[in-house]
Amino acid sequence: MALHTAGVIDVHAHVILAETFGAAGELGPETGGQTGDAPWFRVGDYRLDGVRYQGSAFMDTDLRLQRMAAAGIDFQVISPNPLTFLHFIDPKVAIRFCQIHNDALAKVCGANAAHLAGLAALPMQNIPAAIAELERAVADLGLLGGYIGTDMPLPLDAAAMDSFYATCVRLNVPLFIHPSPAGIDGPKGDANLQDYDLDVVIGFAAQEALAVARLIYGGVLDRHPSLDICISHGGGSTGYLIGRMAMAARKRPWASEAIKADGAFEDRLSRLWFDNHLNNDNSLKMLTDIVGDDRLVFGTNFSGWDAPDDLASHLPAPKLGDNARRLLRA
Repeated sequence: MALHTAGVIDVHAHVILAETFGAAGELGPETGGQTGDAPWFRVGDYRLDGVRYQGSAFMDTDLRLQRMAAAGIDFQVISPNPLTFLHFIDPKVAIRFCQIHNDALAKVCGANAAHLAGLAALPMQNIPAAIAELERAVADLGLLGGYIGTDMPLPLDAAAMDSFYATCVRLNVPLFIHPSPAGIDGPKGDANLQDYDLDVVIGFAAQEALAVARLIYGGVLDRHPSLDICISHGGGSTGYLIGRMAMAARKRPWASEAIKADGAFEDRLSRLWFDNHLNNDNSLKMLTDIVGDDRLVFGTNFSGWDAPDDLASHLPAPKLGDNARRLLRA
């Protein structure tokens, strides 16, 4: 099996790489309790409890491949753990961390090229360095694109980001965007999100909708019409907000003339890609009714807390595999 012939392609599957432990200095990452009943994973002051990494498909490639086969997943594109984006730390530390991460990721994927490919971690606090690492990851390591967070020192629509987007287009690779919990290494988020895992359960959906808004309102898709961006979790709360977002594009004074026309916002929304990991069939139907299925790809958050219990019963229509190949240039 290979990516260009795979039927079921999972584009939302994270990996933890032992080589990165301690690579960010005092921030870690590090694990504990992995052999007992209370596993944890720490990055800086942020600690994730109850998710086992060591001895799980996150770190054990053989176990990943076994579980993929049992679930009917032919191919996975594995990506950085969102807890380790580290977009706000010292640039020198971030650059080194991403290099270590991507070297290790390429080694895993190269040894299992029939079923795995990877997306690069990037030091987005330094755009020239992010460009250089993306170029290295694609040209030298064989990774398929970049993987970044929604929360960075620069907003997604900042003019200074244009050289990075232009590099994605020049290299002909997609860019994947996925949130991380606020405050791991940067500004703290809304205090209301600090309990009940709300930073993940609700905060992620808000960050994804914010990403959609900035990419469209800020003209990123107009300045880079060939840029392919895929946003996790079906764009978060975008499906519910589409009417309001489109109305703002037509009526608010800050909106550019390019997005004021009827249907202009919706047209740009249809140029984004989304994975279908929404945990609810009705939510997925609503998103598909709005944006169609031409730019929808299959995602599972494989082995994560919110992955379907029975993946084999949640496999996608064949079209989503064809979509993934288009997105990944396979």
